[in-house]
Amino acid sequence: MKHETPVEHFDVLIVGAGISGIGMAVHLKDKCPDRSFVMLDRGEEIGGTWRLFQYPGIRSDSDMHTLGFEFEPWREQKAIADGPSIMKYLHRIRNERKLDDHIRLGHKVLSAAWSSADACWTVEAENSKGDTVRITAGFLYLGAGYYDYDEGHDAGFVDKDKFRGDIIHPQFWPRDYDYSGKRVVIIGSGATAVTLLPSMTDKAAHVTMLQRTPTWYAVRPAKDALANFMRRIMPDEWAYAITRRKNVFMQHLFFNRARTRPDKVAKMLMKGVRKALGSEPDPVAFTPPYNPWEQRLCLVPDGDMFAAIRDGKADVVTDHIERFTETGIQLKSGQHLDADVIITATGLKLAMAGKVAMSVDGRPVDLHEHYYYKGCMFSNIPNMVIVFGYLNASWTLKVDIVAKYVCRLLNHLKATGTRIVMPRLDDPDSIEEEPIFDFSSGYVQRGLHLLPRNAVNMPWRVTQDYLFEKKVLTEEAVDDGVLQFTTEMERAEADRAIAAE
Repeated sequence: MKHETPVEHFDVLIVGAGISGIGMAVHLKDKCPDRSFVMLDRGEEIGGTWRLFQYPGIRSDSDMHTLGFEFEPWREQKAIADGPSIMKYLHRIRNERKLDDHIRLGHKVLSAAWSSADACWTVEAENSKGDTVRITAGFLYLGAGYYDYDEGHDAGFVDKDKFRGDIIHPQFWPRDYDYSGKRVVIIGSGATAVTLLPSMTDKAAHVTMLQRTPTWYAVRPAKDALANFMRRIMPDEWAYAITRRKNVFMQHLFFNRARTRPDKVAKMLMKGVRKALGSEPDPVAFTPPYNPWEQRLCLVPDGDMFAAIRDGKADVVTDHIERFTETGIQLKSGQHLDADVIITATGLKLAMAGKVAMSVDGRPVDLHEHYYYKGCMFSNIPNMVIVFGYLNASWTLKVDIVAKYVCRLLNHLKATGTRIVMPRLDDPDSIEEEPIFDFSSGYVQRGLHLLPRNAVNMPWRVTQDYLFEKKVLTEEAVDDGVLQFTTEMERAEADRAIAAE
């Protein structure tokens, strides 16, 4: 039988105990030590994505000197790290920073309702016992990621139910699944497929990556030789900071180069593929119909995927699926791929704000109707920040600067004796709008209807430029004339005046 627990109040409520939530918690303890906070996560362990994804070979697709936090050095030899190593890193932070008292696992956040009269959010969650938990908080930080934890993207394959083998979506990999001696077909050519292919060749009879469209690959060492050398001659903190700055600069330079001279970048990337394969790449399989960084670049550490192909343990087929059969996949070219296991690495399903149902003063919130403010808040929504990391760089880069910005906001509220901060936009029609992302990736295009609006000019926009946003969020004045700082009484009176007009 469900029952409600007593209502608790905190200064800040953090949704999600993955990278985004843990980063916010550490910054809060450091920069706002007088603020109470709680972190809720639906899982029974911290880690977010790294807890959920358990498929073979799960690893970072960014280097850990930028996917790691700026406050916690990455001390492992491999810069391109596997999932267990990343979980170990997060648990180390949890323990060293004494976060246990702030974390409540097994709490799925269902709704968040803002009251201007009370200057707080009322958040409802369901715990692992099925009981309703209600918490109020002055500030809401949404760090639940950007995809649907309940379901992956379903590509709607014809006759899928006829296949007699196993069909697995990587997001829901069965524990201890044994694929020894089986013929495996991986549908997709993104980061997940590229990770799965070399990882499964140790046990599978053969692995085929079936792609509709080729992907651009960046072949690079799994270990950062310069970082590991510096760690031998200087303190970890110094070596980490230097490596982080170097990698941020190189990411920025490479992305801009890809946008201005895609032909040059394409040649460089293809050179890496050619070297890893040891032969001339098949143009059908390895020449994408788009420029580098029009979709997220796939990282291939130590060229492991190409080594598996070179050794005959795997291959790549470029074709379209006509239908599933009892024994595999029938392609439109007439070819049939025999399979015992089909892995649908067809992408994620986008979800904003962890699918939390939000309202402001009784009015439901549809984020698609609001403009981004400085890439982390939203027009006319008070006391709320969200983290949506970079598509062209490491997610954690955004986490660090957004967390710092939240701390700056909280300290400004305290210094001015106000309790409410809201990016005020009186006339949305006066804003010149542009697409929020210029990436053609499937999961982005499928989720555009869920995403907030984006303007041509700051502050009503989100960018893919870390160096620019770092300056905006950590250096520019908090009180910029757009943010409205009020008390609960002032805001309630303003709302009543608007309602009376």
